[in-house]
This record gives sequence, C-alpha cells and structure tokens, in this order.
Amino acid sequence: MRYRTLAGGAGPEVSALCLGILPFGTTVDEATSFAILDRFAEAGGTYVDTANNYSVWAPGGTGDESELLLGRWLHSRGARDRTVVATKVGARPPVGSTAVWPDAWEGLSAKAIEAGIEGSLRRLGTDRVDVYYAHVEDRDVPMAETVQAFADVVRGGSTRVLGCSNHAAWRVGAARQYAADHGLPGYTCVQQRYTYLWPVPGGEWGAQWYARDDMQDLVASNDDMTLMAYGPLMSGAYTRTDKELLAQYDHPLSHRRLEVLREVAAEAGATPNQVVLAWQMGGALPVVPVVGVSSLAQLEEALGAVELDLDPELRARLDAV
Repeated sequence: MRYRTLAGGAGPEVSALCLGILPFGTTVDEATSFAILDRFAEAGGTYVDTANNYSVWAPGGTGDESELLLGRWLHSRGARDRTVVATKVGARPPVGSTAVWPDAWEGLSAKAIEAGIEGSLRRLGTDRVDVYYAHVEDRDVPMAETVQAFADVVRGGSTRVLGCSNHAAWRVGAARQYAADHGLPGYTCVQQRYTYLWPVPGGEWGAQWYARDDMQDLVASNDDMTLMAYGPLMSGAYTRTDKELLAQYDHPLSHRRLEVLREVAAEAGATPNQVVLAWQMGGALPVVPVVGVSSLAQLEEALGAVELDLDPELRARLDAV
C-alpha cells in the first residue's frame, strides 16, 4: 500500500485508496462486508468512507446501516486507532419528515451538524471521526453558520479534518476564505464524482457534482487540499458488458477515451479499472480514489492498481485524448 497525508501534512496519513462502504449493511451483507474490510486492512488500507444516510434508499434502509456496520467491525477487530474514518452530514432525511430522500434532507444548519456528529459517533461507537464532510450543498443556510458549526466540531475534538462533498467550486472557495478570515478551520478535503471520462456539458446527477476544471484548479492551487474521487470506476461500466455507460458520459469523446484506455491497459498488462485508478493516484493532482466494492474479487482488482506505475508515455496518451 502507498500513503499520503491529508490537509497539507496537518491531517492524518491515509492509504492511497479509500474504501467506500455505502452499501455495507444493506445490499452487501455483514459477512461479506467484514471480509472486505478485513482484506482491505490486511493489504495496508487504512481509509474508510461512509455517511450518516447510507443507504436510506435501499429496501428497508434507514441510513444507519453503514455507520453501524463499520462501528461493529472497528470494535470486533480493535481497529479504531489504525483506521481513518470519514463520514458525512447533510443528506439524511430530516427527523419526522414524511418526505423521503432525495426529496428532503437535513441540510447544513448548526442544529443539523451538531445532531449529525452526535448520531454518527454513537453509531460508529467512537469519540471522534477523522474526516467530517458537508455531504451536499445547502444554500438555504448562511455559509457563516455552516462554517462556524463545523469549526465547533473541530474545537470539540470530534473531528480533525473538514471536507465537503457535492459542492460548487466557488462555494468551496468562498467557505474556505470565510474560515481563513475568521481564524477557523476550513474545508481541505473535497469529495466529488471524478473518473477518466468527462460528463457532457451540463451532465450532472441531481445533488451530485463532478470535479470539473474549476474544482480541479482549486484543489491544485492549494497545498492543503485533496480531491476524494467517488465513482471512479462508474459502477463497473469500464469492464462489464452488462453495465451500460451512464448517459452523462455517453458522448463521442468518451468513446475515444475508452479506446485509448483499453489500449493502454493491454500494453500495461492491467485492467482498465486498474489503469483508471493508477491514473488518478499517480497524477499531479492530489487524488484519493474512493472505491466502492461488493466482493473480494472487486477489491483485489482495485488493490492491484496501487503498485501500478504508469509509464510516462502511457500516461501522456491517456491525457492527450
């Protein structure tokens, strides 16, 4: 395993791959989830990502499942001190709401953030999380209130590093500037959709955001920032014939990039999935892929990308398309 340090060296050291456990406890059963977590840890993986609403959309899901499962695994393995835990607040259905996700979520008010961290710590069975994210934008709450509330979580010792997910780049920059102006901790981790393919102009996923040029520029120009790339393998669409390319990625340039990706993978003796992950981890932009898997075989393939060093000529071909 390889590692990098978050927040410009001020945060925890994390494995170069982050294990995303969104379906654990719902569509991925506990035995399989534990086996995947065990193998990830055995391979040197230390960074695990969840949220306080995973997976509320699954049949019978409440949003508690992923955090609860991770808490049970951490306790049963005595793994808390060697695991970097990231979770999120903001996209859980409000208490007492009759609406269901994604039609309603708790948002990023001070009250929601305070209740959110308390709930996450209880479910995880720990006294702190290492990275705490604002899960989705909330433009109905003043930015100052949200930034202050996250700073209070840091001051209270419940988290060390702050991040945001699914935010416009200008909102991230503005929030960081407000924090800097007021001597408060700001967002240093940004979790967005990001893969080798680019979405069509205007192609988004509702509340989800892709890390476009402006977000990449923001991360690249600030030494304390890291991009956490979710959806890097497009739910298997790079390699599985039963997975159609998402409509947001289905355009002529994507098909040309797919051709080049497959050519490079063949020359590198790797799978297209491994090349995508290696391309992310080995580039100039500081990227940690958040890889979601549902089987040990999928995890093993992802782990194989960690030691894959792309030849500069191969990387140049990938970038040139």
